[in-house]
Amino acid sequence: MGQLAGVQRVSVGFPSGRMTVSYDAEQTDLAAIDRRVRESGYRLAPAPGTVPAEMALTGWRRLFTGRERQQLLLGGLFLVAGGLLDLTGFPSWVARSGFALAILVAGLPVARQGWRTLRTSHRLDINLLMTIAILGASLSGDWLEAATVAVLFSLGEVLEGASAERARRSIRSLMELAPPDALVRRAGGEVRVPLGEVAVGDLIVIRPGDRVPLDGIITHGDSSLNEAPVTGESLPVEKGPGAVVYAGTINGFGALEVETSHTASDSTIARIIRLVEEAQERKAPTQRFVDVFATYYTPAVVLLAILVAVAPPLLLNGSWWSWLYRALVLLVVACPCALVISTPVTIVSALAAAARRGVLIKGGAALEAAAGLQALAFDKTGTLTLGTPVVTQVISLDGRSEEELLRDAAALERYSEHPLGAAIVRAATDRAIDVAQLPVTEVQSLAGHGVEGWLGATRLRVGTRRLVLDGAADLDVEGQLAALEADGQTAVLVGIGERVAGIIALSDERRPEAAAALRAIKKAGIRETVMLTGDRRAVAESVAAAIGVDQVEAELLPQDKVAAIERLLARYGAVGMVGDGINDAPALATATVGIAMGAVGSDTALETADIALMSDDLSQLSGALQLSRRTKRVIAQNIALALGLKLLFLLLAIGGVATLWEAVFADVGVSLLVTANGLRLLRRPASEREGKA
Repeated sequence: MGQLAGVQRVSVGFPSGRMTVSYDAEQTDLAAIDRRVRESGYRLAPAPGTVPAEMALTGWRRLFTGRERQQLLLGGLFLVAGGLLDLTGFPSWVARSGFALAILVAGLPVARQGWRTLRTSHRLDINLLMTIAILGASLSGDWLEAATVAVLFSLGEVLEGASAERARRSIRSLMELAPPDALVRRAGGEVRVPLGEVAVGDLIVIRPGDRVPLDGIITHGDSSLNEAPVTGESLPVEKGPGAVVYAGTINGFGALEVETSHTASDSTIARIIRLVEEAQERKAPTQRFVDVFATYYTPAVVLLAILVAVAPPLLLNGSWWSWLYRALVLLVVACPCALVISTPVTIVSALAAAARRGVLIKGGAALEAAAGLQALAFDKTGTLTLGTPVVTQVISLDGRSEEELLRDAAALERYSEHPLGAAIVRAATDRAIDVAQLPVTEVQSLAGHGVEGWLGATRLRVGTRRLVLDGAADLDVEGQLAALEADGQTAVLVGIGERVAGIIALSDERRPEAAAALRAIKKAGIRETVMLTGDRRAVAESVAAAIGVDQVEAELLPQDKVAAIERLLARYGAVGMVGDGINDAPALATATVGIAMGAVGSDTALETADIALMSDDLSQLSGALQLSRRTKRVIAQNIALALGLKLLFLLLAIGGVATLWEAVFADVGVSLLVTANGLRLLRRPASEREGKA
């Protein structure tokens, strides 16, 4: 394909069943590309949503289409008919005619594909080896075995294709999450419009129970949305005006009006699908090794078969037909089908299973690397904590009530944009304290210190020691501040007039699932967990002690986090870093595997992280680690099965024990066995189905 004039790029994705061709329309056309594709034994189909200068091969089959399946059925009937004719005493030529027809009907597609591969790629493949075996058995007079080999091999290819298609369907099922059209509000009312025709900024109506068709922002309505199809979050999320909704999620009880923020081709679910399909083509180190091994293995087997056929008759005066038969059996047994398919089908199944649970893994290399992680480093803010400060205590020091102290502080802080000030205002609102009527004037925000202003003739200050104490010593206040900070809380002083009226304590709220998630991560095989944060050590150690982090490194700059990751790599060899995918980018890039939290709302996190947890749920992490380790075990099992059973039958073939049809049965059986073993990863383990960590 690449040798065709005008073709700029060819990308073949065997696991996903897709090949994309980009070409210059002035130098070539679709007819020329179609002819070249058909010469290779495949069919060209336009990919939905692409421009004319880019086409895709969809519905990929390694060999058999609907017509070949019919030929397989007919070949099987001829095989059975030939066997019955042979058993019932008909002349031998009549039975052989049935076998010959079976060979022609079932074996012809195999021979065609083997010849195409040899002619276009100049390499031997399983189809050519099987064709040689079928012809050899026919020439030696073993018509029944030749016909049986043709039918059994064809049947095995169809079954393998059906098994692999199951893994592909699990990815394509993501495409069906979003409906094909949207109910768009236009001047004349509400009309159904295909998703491809809905523009950014259009208003769409989402009725109760409908799937959300496109990403957007709610303009009217309140509802709860089931985001499990996209993020893996099991509980519905309450949303109202201003909240973001994602294509593929399911609306609950309320009707919503949403302003679209992305087109269908650029929605979150569309990006996830593209990234998963790309990830399927990124081979794991084990898969790359197997591919290289198979490249040298097949020619070596052909040479060995030639030696088995020729050497004993020449050197030991053996029977030519007997040793030729053994060589044919060896050819069939030694086909590397099971070995080659053992890794990709397993990885595709794992990637699909992870995507369905709200975890995006960027290819086999990331999946395999995650299986070897020994330590995990976590950013604190936004990862182990929610990233939003909340008021935990209101301490009055001059006899005022807590409500009065909070009211005066909130009246001043409502003019501030600082996160701590916003938390104080939220706390007052939650307690139904009205601060809007307080006449605060001359408000000044003092960077790094706090905010001050005037309430009538009274001076108000909310902030640090330096701002409120103004250099004066107050042992009682200092003692309370030290106690709060030792407990991991941030203390804000409130000054009214010239007195310290009170202290408001705030903390970054820990994620409710963090402690359980850390325990599950340890059970998944992680030896050490480390917190890397720029926050104060007292705050960091308090959070770490509460949720069970083993080690804390605090007051770090971005470059310090990179150095910490490098030290962990030197100690453990394989280290993961969990962060938000943006602020912690250097550390994420340095780690063996970078893991982004809450990536559903972040384009950067989706694109840069090795693993992206689509929701803000740390409990997804242990499941991803368990899946990666299960995948590594299944790959090892598949390679052991493929090589072990091949070796056994090789010895049986050279010893003259195995027959040709038994060799085909063994080859097909092992291929189906490793495929079925890989597909097991599509199922959730029992612990997850029962809701355990």
